[in-house]
Amino acid sequence: MKHSVRLIVVSQMVIAACLVVALCTTPFARAKEDLERVVVAPAMSVTLTIPREEPLRIKPLYDRPELVSDEELAAVLGKIIPRFSHVETKPNFVEHALRVWSIDATFSDKEAISGQEMMEFLTNHATYIQSWSKRKNAALLEDRPVGVGVKWGRELGTSVHHDHMLACLSEAGVPLNQPVFTPFGRQMTFRDVLVESIRDFELDERETEWTALGFGLWLPPNKTWMGAEGREYSFDLLAKRLLRGELEKGVCSGTHRVYSLMVLLRLHDEYQILSDEVAKLVYRHLEHVRDLITAAQFEDGHWSSDWKNGKAAVENPKADELKDKVIATGHHLEWLSIAPESLHPPKETIEKAARWCIENTVNKSDKEILDMYTFYSHVGNALSMWRNQRPSDFWRAWEAKNETRSAQR
Repeated sequence: MKHSVRLIVVSQMVIAACLVVALCTTPFARAKEDLERVVVAPAMSVTLTIPREEPLRIKPLYDRPELVSDEELAAVLGKIIPRFSHVETKPNFVEHALRVWSIDATFSDKEAISGQEMMEFLTNHATYIQSWSKRKNAALLEDRPVGVGVKWGRELGTSVHHDHMLACLSEAGVPLNQPVFTPFGRQMTFRDVLVESIRDFELDERETEWTALGFGLWLPPNKTWMGAEGREYSFDLLAKRLLRGELEKGVCSGTHRVYSLMVLLRLHDEYQILSDEVAKLVYRHLEHVRDLITAAQFEDGHWSSDWKNGKAAVENPKADELKDKVIATGHHLEWLSIAPESLHPPKETIEKAARWCIENTVNKSDKEILDMYTFYSHVGNALSMWRNQRPSDFWRAWEAKNETRSAQR
C-alpha cells in the first residue's frame, strides 16, 4: 500500500488570524457575536502525523452463500436503498447509509441518493442548508479556530453521536483531501475534521465507540498521539475505556463497543497498535461476549437487548420492541463477520441469526424499514460482509445482471 506521510502542525494564532480576515470579508459573515464565539474560543495546537490519504478498510473474512444467497442479499439491500426526504434530511440516516453503501454508490432508482450526494450533504453546508432552510441557525458543521467541528446530540439536524460522522465517513472511504465547506464559507478538508476530533478528544467522554473506530482507520501504525494540552493518548487507553463498565452500557445495547473492540483487534493483527497485555484483555472480553450470545439466542434466531445476561436473557425475557431485536441481532452479526472463527459461536447460531435478519427485513414494508432505517442498515451491512461483498459493488452487478436478463426476454 502506498502511504503518503504529512506532518500537520496546527497553530492557533495563525489560523485564528486567517479566520478573522476570511470571516470579515466573506458574504457569509454572521453577526458580531457569532464571529467572536468562533474566533475567541480557546484551542490548543496539535502536532500529528497521519500516515495515509485514504482510510483503512477492515475487510470481512468470509464468503458464506449458504448463510445468505445472492437473491436474499439483493432483497435485503433493496430494502435499505437510501430514499430519504429532501426536506430536513436526517444526518444520522445519511451517515448510516453512507457507511454501508460507500462514496461510490450509484442506483438506477431515480429517488435514491448516490454516495457522492450523501457525502456532499454531510460535508458541504450549502447543500445541507437546502434541506434545513426552514430551521433558524441550522448547521451540522461548526467553524472552529483550528478546524471543523461536527454538531452532535439530540438537536434536530445534527449528528446523534460523538464522532459518529467521522467514523461513518471514514468507513465510507472519504479521503483526507475531500473538500469540506463550513457555515462561514470556508473551504477546508476532511483532514481538518479529523484533526479537530483528535484535538478535542477527552478520554472520559460518554461515547468513545466511534472515536476508536475513526482514529483506528487513520492513525495506525501510530500507537500513540498527542492531543490537546500536550496529553498523550493511545489505542491502549481507548481499548481500556471501551472495556470499562457493564456490557450493555453504551449505544445500541453495548454492541457498538464490541464492534469497535473487534476493529482494534483486527488492526492490531496488522499494525501492532496495542500492547500484548491489552490485546489479551480485548480478546478475553470478546470470548466472554461470544459465550454470552451463544447462550442468549432465542429459538427463532434473534438476540435481545438483554444479551449480556446470557441464558437468563432467554429464561426471563425482556419486553423488547422489534427495534431492540433488530439492533442486537444485526450488530452482533456485523462484528462476527470480521472476527476470527475462534471468536464465533457455533455455526448454527450464526445461521439462525442470519435467517431471522433476512426474513424480518424482506417482510417489512418500505415505511417500516424507513422508520428504523439506521437499525436495518446494520443488517444489510452485516449480511453483505458475510458474503465478502461491498454493497455498492454487489448492487451494481446485480442491477446490470437483471437488466441483461430483462433485455433478453
